[in-house]
Amino acid sequence: MEVLDTTVVNVSLPHIAGSLSATIDEATWVLTSYLVANAIILPMTGWLASVFGRKRLLMASVVGFTASSFLCGLAPNLGSLIVFRILQGATGGALQPLSQAVLLEAFPPHERGKAMGFWGQGIVVAPILGPVLGGWLTDNYSWRWVFYINIPVGIASIVMTKLFIFDPPYIREQKRKIDYWGLGMLTVGIGALQYVLDKGQEDDWFASRTITTLTLIAVVTLTVFIVHELTVEDPVVDLRVFKARSFAVGVFLMTIVGFVMYGSMVLLPVMLQTLLGYPSVQAGIAMAPRGAGAFFMMQITGQLTGRVDPRKLLTTGLVVGGVTLLWLSNLNLQAGYWDVFWPQLIQGFGMSLLFVPLTTIAMDPVPRERMGNATSLFNLMRNLGGSIGIAITGTMLARQQQASTAMLGANVTLYDPASQSMLAGLRGAFVAAGADAATATSRAHATLFGVVQRHAAMVAFVGIFQLMGIAFVVLVPLVLLMKRPRARAGPAAH
Repeated sequence: MEVLDTTVVNVSLPHIAGSLSATIDEATWVLTSYLVANAIILPMTGWLASVFGRKRLLMASVVGFTASSFLCGLAPNLGSLIVFRILQGATGGALQPLSQAVLLEAFPPHERGKAMGFWGQGIVVAPILGPVLGGWLTDNYSWRWVFYINIPVGIASIVMTKLFIFDPPYIREQKRKIDYWGLGMLTVGIGALQYVLDKGQEDDWFASRTITTLTLIAVVTLTVFIVHELTVEDPVVDLRVFKARSFAVGVFLMTIVGFVMYGSMVLLPVMLQTLLGYPSVQAGIAMAPRGAGAFFMMQITGQLTGRVDPRKLLTTGLVVGGVTLLWLSNLNLQAGYWDVFWPQLIQGFGMSLLFVPLTTIAMDPVPRERMGNATSLFNLMRNLGGSIGIAITGTMLARQQQASTAMLGANVTLYDPASQSMLAGLRGAFVAAGADAATATSRAHATLFGVVQRHAAMVAFVGIFQLMGIAFVVLVPLVLLMKRPRARAGPAAH
């Protein structure tokens, strides 16, 4: 539910804006506030668990997430909704790394693939289903139900956490000094970085003084933070875990996976709606094959991870992901539903082959007492990779579209017979529809320019898909740097 909430609000923004007397630009703060709060809490989750106890933190996070979801549904105005979304993002931010750490510690190394198969279903499928569920709830009930659906799941989770989850002895009672400088720099640095990534394209990046200032703050603060955390005795985020090569390479790969997964997940529905004429809910449904493929394949991958070298599965996942993105780069303006369906379904299979083995290999060298810290960093980098992916693909799309329009438009001239013929045909059609000669000529020029723009947009979309596909394939050699996980059996930790 927490991961679902990163995307479930997207299609509801116009309804939220209209209901609360705000503009769409103002309503986007409902998304930004959640992501910024989420990003700040993620890396410090391991430290918070060691200070307050994992079970206590998990209970508090679920209670806070459920209560803030209820308050978001009740919000009378935009200001209060943003405040409640900040609270929802802050309390929900701890859920991903905590749940992952609990599962990784509860299973012996040779069975961790199964655990990550179940856990990965939520992480990979939820962002894809978010827009579909959000659109359906908003159309049939109200945008407020986008938040209310969290409440029964939250209550069930509170009860089950109370009954079945217990702190391991090395987490139960640790008295640690509070690294105030580290906490402050982490909050400012990650908060500024997440804001820049969310609002950069909208504000034209460094043409905006706010974006420029916050970028400098993020770079300086995070640089000082890294140096500080490597030298302080009791750090908020223990960066020494990156000494484990498999973990360091795994985090890098997961960052790129987040980049491509979220970047393509935003690009495809935009292409379907703007170029192929899909309504928003239908565009969301057209994205479902990727989620379905990942959902069904995730458990099979979990079983295979304990029997086959996970590095082979990971390599297969990267190749499948790259090939399906290159497949999508062959789309054109005549593409039908099945042209989008098959590459996405197979891409879902590839994502599961990527996600489960990658998590299993990366976490294998991490000692259990450092698992919470490691999962915090792992999830932070996946989320930041996603934010960077959305920001960069959005910027590339706008820039490539302009360049392609100029390039294609250069061939549409008065001296080109094909252009003259099409312009004459359009002018004749408008005259036949009742327009006078001057109006028909003006409309014909506008229509012809619209055709150029549509083709230019498609060139931009497929070019980005192609680049992302190549990026996946190029990552394959990095898998060789990772060590095969230990295959020993052992009793489950309780």
